[in-house]
Amino acid sequence: MSDGTDRADGGTAAGGEPSRVLVLNSGSSSVKYQLIDMAAGTADDAGPESGGRRLTAGAVERIGEPGGVPGHAEALEEVARELAGRGLGLDSPELAAVGHRVVHGGTRFTGPVLVTDEVLAGIEALVPLAPLHNPANLAGIRVARRLRPDLPQVAVFDTAFHATIPEAAARYAIDTAVADRYGVRRYGFHGTSHSYVSRATARLLGRDPSEVNMIVLHLGNGASASALRGGVCVDTSMGMTPLEGLVMGTRSGDIDPAVPLHLARVAGMGTEDLDTLLNKRSGLLGLCGDNDMREIGRRMSEGDEAAQLAFDVYVHRLRRYVGAFSAVLGRVDAVVFTAGVGENSAAVRAAATAGLEQLGIELDTVRNAVRASGSRLVSAPGSRVAVAVVPTDEEWEIARETFRLARGTAGGGPGPEVRA
Repeated sequence: MSDGTDRADGGTAAGGEPSRVLVLNSGSSSVKYQLIDMAAGTADDAGPESGGRRLTAGAVERIGEPGGVPGHAEALEEVARELAGRGLGLDSPELAAVGHRVVHGGTRFTGPVLVTDEVLAGIEALVPLAPLHNPANLAGIRVARRLRPDLPQVAVFDTAFHATIPEAAARYAIDTAVADRYGVRRYGFHGTSHSYVSRATARLLGRDPSEVNMIVLHLGNGASASALRGGVCVDTSMGMTPLEGLVMGTRSGDIDPAVPLHLARVAGMGTEDLDTLLNKRSGLLGLCGDNDMREIGRRMSEGDEAAQLAFDVYVHRLRRYVGAFSAVLGRVDAVVFTAGVGENSAAVRAAATAGLEQLGIELDTVRNAVRASGSRLVSAPGSRVAVAVVPTDEEWEIARETFRLARGTAGGGPGPEVRA
């Protein structure tokens, strides 16, 4: 189903080259898509506000479920029909490339890659690290390659932006031989969001990203924090999986690793039980029965103690990471809130920054309370550290990376960024 942003104009960059990028996010039960025209901007623009245009967007849901399409092949064919019905067909000569979100790139894929059979095999080898996501991502890539074998297909990895974190931050203190054999280390996720937001924040501050140290807080149903030094990630809260770190909608975030062992012993919980508990029955939902911050706020206003505790635990973890990442960076120029909760909850922003004046972080309560859709500063005029709200756009980031790589490859430029 389209979101109603259909536009069929444009489609070629300077010199008449195709400039449209189809972004596909193939999940286990859905395929989300956006068609973005890069012609009005450049591949280095921070986002659509600088010239690019989102032509259409939509999703095919309930794949493999009653009433839905049977598989990813049928879902992608439905996407192709929807695009064709709006004059934006998948067979259009204006389409430059297809960009695919892939959750886990491990240590091998540290940047966007042009999809080849070898790359597909590499992504498949990483399925044990992302068993719920990488198989669905692969299904989307394979179908798209079959539908348009002539087009560059580019894989953009959630983990790639965090590949720069030093070994001291990436390593867990367990037996090195075991860790290396099974890929146990910190990878980080939400990388396309953190990358996009870092550049958009630098633009908001009127500075080059290489000059800015910032802490980015991506707060949606999934939540992650990153410490960026000069635009480069040096630490992040999510780990080998997206479970570690901040309190999330249904995920526990940081927890004593002995807790699952204890529950296995005293409660007889098996691997699947523990996986379900920590990923689907924890976080805000586990604490108070709701994982929607808006509903939690409503309940707090009525004096609900469970909702208040859930909010307090959530904010305590946020403050803890802001403090820790301030120590990692040494100098912090900006703290940035993004994603659904970060962009829309003034209460979370206020509570997460309260009492941090010694770190140079001072919020302006009036600015913070104003609801607005664009990037903005909500810090007090005298705050040493800027506090910003910057809407994220992960699809734009995937389109940007895809267009850069496809255009570079077509012109004989650099190929895939792969670490052996």
